[in-house]
Amino acid sequence: MNSSIQLITLLIIAANVIVSFKGFKDYSFFHQYKFNIAQLKNQNYKILLTSGFLHVDTTHLLVNMLTLYFFANTVLFNLGVIGFLAIYFGSLILGNYLSYFFHKNNNAYAAVGASGAVVGVLYSAILLQPDMMLGLFFIIPIPAYVFGIGYLLYSIYAMKKQNDSIGHDAHFGGAMGGFFITLALQPQLFSQNLLMVVLLAIPILLLFVLKKINKI
Repeated sequence: MNSSIQLITLLIIAANVIVSFKGFKDYSFFHQYKFNIAQLKNQNYKILLTSGFLHVDTTHLLVNMLTLYFFANTVLFNLGVIGFLAIYFGSLILGNYLSYFFHKNNNAYAAVGASGAVVGVLYSAILLQPDMMLGLFFIIPIPAYVFGIGYLLYSIYAMKKQNDSIGHDAHFGGAMGGFFITLALQPQLFSQNLLMVVLLAIPILLLFVLKKINKI
């Protein structure tokens, strides 16, 4: 596999662009297919998927699609198309379920975006290739695993503060999807790189410990 964009990645990006631009122009369409706690309680399960193809604006869409573009090939190379799709859609659904878990008492809570799926692909890529270098703020080079751990620790902090409109819980749930599905598909990672598996699991364990003791 070369570094050029693969067909499956292109198709997913195209679907996100088409559906998002439809949502930009048609609010009733946007409202019908966005993630919403009340609708999920009414067993409208399709929004677990459809909300992942809607975005708030073009910047939101661009950031998600650029991130997908940069990390999709690592997952595709290691897991193949089926594995990649399992990561993408599994992370999207788990991200939305984690949002439900944290906001189930707020029927007005709503969200959109491919962030859960994209962060799942990112975290999978980090688990598969933890020694690759990423650019913090596009400038400072840091190991991928340091970025991944730091990102989830920041997400926990932001979930606790709840002082912005970003769905950090969906991001975190997506990362969990990328982590667990990758390990299910490549269990040899436990023996090949156990230390990295443990390190990347620490923020996930921390989140649920904090939830258990009502600190988040």
